[in-house]
Amino acid sequence: MLDIKFIRENPDLVKENIKKKFQDKKLPLVEEVITLDKKIRELKQEGDILRQERNTNSDNIGSLMREKKKELADKLKEKVVEINNKLVSIEKEEEELSQELKKKMMLIPNMIANDVPIGEDDSKNVDEKHFGEPVVPDYEIPYHADIMASFNGLDKESAARVSGNGFYYLVGDIARLHSAVLAYARDFMIDKGFTYCIPPFMIRSDAVDGVMSFEEKEDMMYKIEGEDLYLIGTSEHSMIARFKDQILKEKELPITMTSYSPCFRKEVGAHGIEERGIYRIHQFEKQEMIVICKPEDSEEWYNKMWNYTVELFRSLDIPVRKLVCCSGDLADLKYKSCDIEAWSPRQKKYFEVGSCSNLTDAQARRLAIRYKKENGDKEFAHTLNNTVIAPPRMLIAFLENNLQKDGSVLIPKQLQPYMGGKEKLIPNK
Repeated sequence: MLDIKFIRENPDLVKENIKKKFQDKKLPLVEEVITLDKKIRELKQEGDILRQERNTNSDNIGSLMREKKKELADKLKEKVVEINNKLVSIEKEEEELSQELKKKMMLIPNMIANDVPIGEDDSKNVDEKHFGEPVVPDYEIPYHADIMASFNGLDKESAARVSGNGFYYLVGDIARLHSAVLAYARDFMIDKGFTYCIPPFMIRSDAVDGVMSFEEKEDMMYKIEGEDLYLIGTSEHSMIARFKDQILKEKELPITMTSYSPCFRKEVGAHGIEERGIYRIHQFEKQEMIVICKPEDSEEWYNKMWNYTVELFRSLDIPVRKLVCCSGDLADLKYKSCDIEAWSPRQKKYFEVGSCSNLTDAQARRLAIRYKKENGDKEFAHTLNNTVIAPPRMLIAFLENNLQKDGSVLIPKQLQPYMGGKEKLIPNK
């Protein structure tokens, strides 16, 4: 959410930003917000004048009563009652307009960075940098579901009977590998100085509205029937919301945390949800990283964070690339974002395995996350989030890039302690 003062003073910049995001239908919101803001400020001013008048009259009533001028005092009392009734009406209107203003402001997208490429959708994202040499072996790489099946490691048929499409059972060595990469990612981030956390997996609606746009909420989140609770789509949601309505100390920043959680997503309109693999699913697990920092430090942290993901994937011999997200592919709260994509030797192309985002103060404004500076001033913090790894999708890249000609899968040295010392997985068939 933008600062109302910024919108008031820079309406043309806000409109131009909306156009860059190809959301022209939101252009009228700018003038609507400015009009509401003006009306609210007028009501505040009118209320302040009336309160001052009421206080003056109240003081005069006391004086008149002491002077035995009861008739004049009674008239002033009637005037005070009239003022109070008017104040009730003004305060009610002010509250209603303030709620309407907030809803409209939350629909206006965050300002994007100057270096964000302009494009209407993800087809205009920019391939910026590659890490590691992509290899296509001289033997066939099977579909990832078939690789898992060779280890008796995937059962989607039973999951479909139990839960429906978009769910899965992981079994045996594949399930163990899934847990191993999460544990490795956890320790990798702890070694980078991040504090490990397991957050709540359900959050209230005010927290949801604080961390994401209304469109994302409708498309992604599962609502718990009869409760003001939603299943999280990523641990970023509850991790950032942890600091809701908090005033942090400047010396506490940056706050750097890495979190584990299951993630639940409706995937409304998702293509291929019926597919037999595990690329797009309703439930998965993820190791996440979040940072809350001072505004002047957020760009540096953004670059650190996506580089950590690159480093982790390269430590497991998986080639990756950084893809810069264009304006039309950015969610409304994002200032800038990039995807980390892993190499698929079967498809001979890269696919998304993580995303890093700088949201500047957009989330912090919604959630009232501020920090107190040494001079006593309070300022909104900046928030950032990034995927460390998100299996089982990450397992697709791992299995394809470590699959051998005989069907076995090599376990990199870094991962072997988490796999009971195993150096490779041997297929059952």
